[in-house]
Amino acid sequence: MALSTFSISTQKPTSKFSSHFSFGPALPCPQQQKLFNQVKKRTTGICASLSESGEYHSQRPPTPLLDTINYPIHMKNLSVKELKQLADELRSDVIFNVSKTGGHLGSSLGVVELTVALHYVFNAPQDKILWDVGHQSYPHKILTGRRDKMQTMRQTNGLAGFTKRSESEYDCFGTGHSSTTISAGLGMAVGRDLKGKNNHVVAVIGDGAMTAGQAYEAMNNAGYLDSDMIIILNDNKQVSLPTANLDGPIPPVGALSSALSKLQSNRPLRELREVAKVSILEAQGVTKQIGGSVHELAAKVDEYARGMISGSGSTLFEELGLYYIGPVDGHNVDDLIAILQEVKTTQTTGPVLIHLITEKGRGYPYAEKAADKYHGVAKFDPATGKQFKAAASTQSYTTYFAEALIAEAEADKDIVAIHAAMGGGTGMNLFLRRFPTRCFDVGIAEQHAVTFAAGLACEGLKPFCAIYSSFLQRAYDQVVHDVDLQKLPVRFAMDRAGLVGADGPTHCGAFDVTFMACLPNMVVMAPSDEAELFHMVATAAAIDDRPSCFRYPRGNGIGVELPAGNKGTPLEIGKGRILIEGERVALLGYGSAVQTCLAAATLVEPLGLSLTVADARFCKPLDHALIRKLAKSHEFLITVEEGSIGGFGSHVVQFLALDGLLDGNLKWRPLVLPDRYIDHGAPADQLADAGLTSSHIAATVLNMLGQTREALQVMS
Repeated sequence: MALSTFSISTQKPTSKFSSHFSFGPALPCPQQQKLFNQVKKRTTGICASLSESGEYHSQRPPTPLLDTINYPIHMKNLSVKELKQLADELRSDVIFNVSKTGGHLGSSLGVVELTVALHYVFNAPQDKILWDVGHQSYPHKILTGRRDKMQTMRQTNGLAGFTKRSESEYDCFGTGHSSTTISAGLGMAVGRDLKGKNNHVVAVIGDGAMTAGQAYEAMNNAGYLDSDMIIILNDNKQVSLPTANLDGPIPPVGALSSALSKLQSNRPLRELREVAKVSILEAQGVTKQIGGSVHELAAKVDEYARGMISGSGSTLFEELGLYYIGPVDGHNVDDLIAILQEVKTTQTTGPVLIHLITEKGRGYPYAEKAADKYHGVAKFDPATGKQFKAAASTQSYTTYFAEALIAEAEADKDIVAIHAAMGGGTGMNLFLRRFPTRCFDVGIAEQHAVTFAAGLACEGLKPFCAIYSSFLQRAYDQVVHDVDLQKLPVRFAMDRAGLVGADGPTHCGAFDVTFMACLPNMVVMAPSDEAELFHMVATAAAIDDRPSCFRYPRGNGIGVELPAGNKGTPLEIGKGRILIEGERVALLGYGSAVQTCLAAATLVEPLGLSLTVADARFCKPLDHALIRKLAKSHEFLITVEEGSIGGFGSHVVQFLALDGLLDGNLKWRPLVLPDRYIDHGAPADQLADAGLTSSHIAATVLNMLGQTREALQVMS
């Protein structure tokens, strides 16, 4: 590693940039926020007055510089002073755009200066810039030809809330899930080298994404392969994502947070290393020939090329084979440009990691004060920060799950909860409030979460692993090998099952029934309403000889009566129920689709049709007696689920075939999600796109009965 062999120098580098930095003792970690506050706010160049009733502008400020920037190439001739003004205008543009659409706010505000610096120094899309997690990419989208579409963010047929390859050539990799960009960036760097190209690859990773094991696997491999790439660690003190945090800020979890804090604040053994120009440029024989400005840029890099020195004389990142630069003020445009330009132009081999310290929610007073409340926001008033959340008569399924689990834990001291950096998103912050020693946030580390839960089960505890359906995909081998194969009673609570609206295909819970129900020992169930969810939590708590799982949707309950004291009653395993007795046609629904089946039955009533509607409750084990009854007493059987091909309907037809129930006159139709990804949009639009509305179900019934005209009328 050419870049990691610098000798130690006790002299401060001399540079005209030196006035930007302090060489005295670093601030202790508890005072890190003071460091953010001490960084001077840049002159905005924005003339709009602040709202008299709030701490921010009530009207969108003028953006004269940003108005001239359609693509990054338009930034190249700006001065540093103008780039600072551009950053301020870009920040206000993000705030006012998100105020109209909702979305991820705090993360994007924290990377405004970094985004400006990256697009000023590098030449995207030839140079590859990857964002991890992709919800930090709003400023990037504005600067790359999509400003006029920002008002469509996360809406039907609008811009995605994450980077998306099909949306723009500037989005070189899609990142709806976390911790992938170092792996992808390394692949791009090696691919570049194999093809003899010379473009740059920059992987930005942060907002908690550095906690996942894949990031370290990738850094380890990057250090070994030694291909040129730049990794930017956006360290905003975020390890556990504050998704709708219920109790206010929670300290970041894990030893990584402590390690990064030490890198930020401690200075024993820290020394300034020999300036980069001596080690690198002298080897090229050009030290004496280069101009003074290059010397100063090299000194700027070296000024930051120091870290918390371990006993072996290197940082964690250097041990992995990366050259470490930092910590760097991520809001100082001068420094960001100087360092990025020097790293870009240095002729060397190997990965470099630049450690930035940023403030989540930077530049928006309400987000600075409460990063947890402004990580993801609904539409809001920019002047006051007040979010416009629609009043609801019921609570979310997430909250109902948390309340059900709390009730079970009150009665059983062995129940514990695990989540992967999603305390607010899974409702586990409520559980934490009640049982602070029985709730475990493992960071964005789903693989670890599952095997950790398996270990707890080995010791006789009753772990509930609360993970979004789409995020459980990241831990499938652990579900199979560490849990199901060993028949360990881990309970999986799979939130956000089915279509999820504005978050789109990256967060859509389409596949969990398919990949969980194929496991030999797994009990697989889904509630049709919130009361059923309480009962299934109780059922999972009672199952102590094998693993179990239950899925539930994003959104609110339908308003049914809840069990007394929030305490559900365990269900008979593998037992469904008939909700409406009809004739000729039976609708067998699974999970939230049961409510759509009931609505479809209502739609066809005026046509003189009386449908049977049944709630399967369980996909595994199936209720064989219920299915036999439906098959033998009806001409048509339609299974309905908000999941992919290979799920509930496939298990039903497998049984029907083996039991000989398809050998007679029974006609069966499956209604499932189509074999493609459904783009983000309003939930109703997504359901219509998928063909799973009550009208679609009713039309399917009518078509099977030969009433095609009536089917068209229902659809219209």
